[in-house]
Order: sequence, then C-alpha cells, then structure tokens
Amino acid sequence: MSLFRAAATIGSLTLVSRIAGFVRDVLQAALLGAGPAADAFLIAQRLPNLFRALFAEGALNSAFVPMLGQKMAADNAGTAAARRFAEAVLAVLLPFLILFTAVMVICAAPVVWALTGGFPDAAPGKFALTVHFTQLTFPYLMLISLVSLLGGLLNAVGRFAVNAAAPVLLNLVLIAGLLWSAGDDDVAAAGVQALCVTLGGAAQLLWLMWSCSRAGLGLRLRWPRLTDEVKRLLWLILPAAIGAGAVQINLVISTALAARFLDDGAVSWLYYADRLNQLPLGIIGIGVGTALLPAMSRQLAAGDAASALAQQNRAIELVLLLTLPAAVGLAMLAVPIIAVLFQHGAFTAADTSATAAALAAFALGLPAYVLIKVLTPGFHARSDTRTPVRVALAAMLVNLVANLALVWPLGHIGIALGTALAAWINAAALWWLLARRGQFALDARARRILPRLAAATLAMLAVLAAAQAGMAGMVLPGFVGQAAALALLLGAGILAYLAAARLFGVFTAAALIAQLRRKS
Repeated sequence: MSLFRAAATIGSLTLVSRIAGFVRDVLQAALLGAGPAADAFLIAQRLPNLFRALFAEGALNSAFVPMLGQKMAADNAGTAAARRFAEAVLAVLLPFLILFTAVMVICAAPVVWALTGGFPDAAPGKFALTVHFTQLTFPYLMLISLVSLLGGLLNAVGRFAVNAAAPVLLNLVLIAGLLWSAGDDDVAAAGVQALCVTLGGAAQLLWLMWSCSRAGLGLRLRWPRLTDEVKRLLWLILPAAIGAGAVQINLVISTALAARFLDDGAVSWLYYADRLNQLPLGIIGIGVGTALLPAMSRQLAAGDAASALAQQNRAIELVLLLTLPAAVGLAMLAVPIIAVLFQHGAFTAADTSATAAALAAFALGLPAYVLIKVLTPGFHARSDTRTPVRVALAAMLVNLVANLALVWPLGHIGIALGTALAAWINAAALWWLLARRGQFALDARARRILPRLAAATLAMLAVLAAAQAGMAGMVLPGFVGQAAALALLLGAGILAYLAAARLFGVFTAAALIAQLRRKS
C-alpha cells in the first residue's frame, strides 16, 4: 500500500474509534461531571495509559516493528521469520508483564500518592477511591501490551486495519458500562468504568489473537530464552519507550500538577480538552506515523535512502495539510464544541468555559504533536532509539518548568500552554537533528507546498473570525441552536480552507485521486 492509502486505512478506523470514544465521553461527562469521582477515575485510567504509551504502543512499535521489517527484508522466509521472532519476544514479555502488573496492583497506594500527593486539598475519600480504581484498571496494561505485540506483527506485514480497529472494542465496552450504570451515583458509575477498562483490554486481545490466527500468524507460547535478537530488542526498548511516550509523560506531569495544586475539576477539564486535541493527533499523526515506520524500515534496509526521505517529506505534507486547519478550528471554536459535546447532565456551563480555555491552549501545540509522530520514525527506522530519548527528556524538563511557572498565574490553562510549548521544542529538536545528520531535508515539492498550506490556514482563520463576529447574538438558545451554529461555523471554515488550498495550488482533485490509487 502507498503511504497515503495505509494512513487512510489507519486514520479512518481511528476516526471510528474516536467517534465511539466521544460517545463514551459525552455519557461520562453527563453521569460523572467534573467532580471528585470523575477526577479519581481519570487519574486511575491515566496510569495504565502512560505505561501503555511507553512500553506497549511506544516501545514495541518503535523498536519491534523496525526489527521485524529488517528481518523480513533480509530473510527469504518472510512472515515465517517474523512469526518466530515474535514468539521469542512473547516468551520473554509475558512473564515480565504478569509480574509487573501484580506489583503495580499491590503498590497502587504509593504510586497514586507519588502522582497526586494524596490530594491534599481535595474532598475526603478521593485518594482511597483513586487507589481502588487504579487496582481495577492496571491489568489493562498487561492486556494492551500483548495487543500491541500482535498488532505490531500485523502492521509489519501490511495488515494495518485489524490493529487500528481494536480500540473500537474498548470504547464499546466502556459505553456498555456507562449505560449499565446510568441510574447509579457518580462513585458507582466511575467504579464500573474502571472495571470496564480491563474488560475492554481483554476484548481487544481476543480480537487480535483471532485475527493473527486467521492471517496465519498465530503465536505459540515458548520457554523464555534471551536470544541475541531479543537482547537487542530489550536494549532498544527503554529509550524507544521514553522517546515515543514523551507526549503522554508530559500529560501525566500535567495531571499530577493539576491534582496537587488545583481545585476539584481541573483534572477533568484537562482530560476532556486533551481528548478533543487527541482526535486529530490519533487520526492524522498516529495514523501516518504508524504507516511510515515499517515503510521507511524496509526502504532503508534495502539501501534506498532516497525513497525513505521522499516518504517522510510526503508524510509531513499530509499531516500538516490536515492538522493546521484542525488546530485553528479547535482553538477558535473551543467553546461551542465543548458546549455541544459535553454540557449535559452534571457537566455545567462553568465546566464548559474552563475546558474550552484548556482546549484552545492545547491546540496551539497540535501541529507539533503530529510532527513528532512523523519525525521520530526517521530515527527508529535506523535503529536509533536513543536520540529521541534525549530530546524527549529535554522536552519533559521544559514542560515541567513551564507548567510550574504558568500554573500559578493561569491555573489549568497554564498547564496546557506548558505542554504545547514542550511539544514544539521536541518537534523542532528532532527536525534539527535529522537535518544536521543529513538524514532529512525538505525537498522541492515540500518547500513549495508548506508555505501555501500556511497561507490557506490564515485564510480559514480570517473567515472563522468574521463568521463568529457576524453570528454573535444570533444563536438560538438550547442544544439545537448551538449545534446548528457550530455546524455552520465548521462548514464555513472547512470550505474556506479547501478553497484557499485549491486556489494556492496546494492540491488538485486529480492529484488526490492519483495518490489514492498509487501503489509503492
């Protein structure tokens, strides 16, 4: 598949998952609001998600997939060689995951205290509730790590759809849990959600096991052996984990600061804002980055550095084509978006205002988030997992300093701004390092396209500002009126961007169709 088609496959299924996730978030906001129970559940959910981003989706995708690609390029056995290597990794990974999960469940109280400081100014019982929810959610880490191993195997052989569809199952299980607990109080509903996180991980694992078996890639359990290849993977995993999980680590830092220094509700405001900000990141950045890594790994293993460079240039064009207007739309339309999606039930107008401010701040860093996803494969495809770590550690330090400096004058908005700033520094450093090594440079097409994308984005911004000013005071009260106004604003912004991009020569309809049909 071409990069465009592979990214479209992953992105479209991610979109389905994110839509299901938004249905879940709307129900969750209505049932839990932004109170202590919601904060407790979101922190409990953040912990296994952090380790998932670090060691499962981050390390395994960044280190395991390139090694699979190299083996398949060098070994005539193809998928058979990939399956044998995956079985060797599974044999070592599974015992470690069982032990690590058991330790984290037993030590949930000190882990939560380290993250939150015990909620010194929060409602009584919030710390104990968070510990209990964490013990319910943490087995998800073991399950999703196995899912990521099987998904990486499928991605390496070009079967992207199965792994991209797996998160839909998690969201469906969580939605079912919310509907089940619709008549309960917020504490009981949050507890059901915590349990459903682990049940959703089990559903994902069963789906991946069945899909691998159908593809002839079913894995057998073997006795653990530290082969040279497994040792090399373990050597690559730790730096890959930190580099790939930098954004998630920064979000955990933000959550910890909000839990320690801000009032009840701040964790929830940041969560819902980040969920919206993650939509284009998941569909665009992760979709393109996931498709790009195995392609670049195969090309570099075959000695075709020119094709790998061209792939990365096209990836940057594609993500910025889609992300720049998304960032403008989220920043300028934050209040109506939050109001339409979440302002129901226990989620108040004050919660909408606070969440919208955080969303606008997060959106300033959105282009940087997606650039990180398409620049990092330039290192990982060359088996360099350490350089992104150094960059990520520097960015995490910037994030911590910026958050501490901004949280006092700006509250939770300062935390979101600090996170966005750290993302830009991370992306800029990755770009500079690749360029300095002679491993990346914008080609003639990218140098022509990117300024035109910026001009089209400015045109969209101007149209949205004028439309908002023109509609001021004309929006009908109630959900229907707000939804209609939001639809008009979104439509105006999208049409303005597409018209400006076409006018400036960013793309043509014929070129898009040709790219969709093109095969590598």
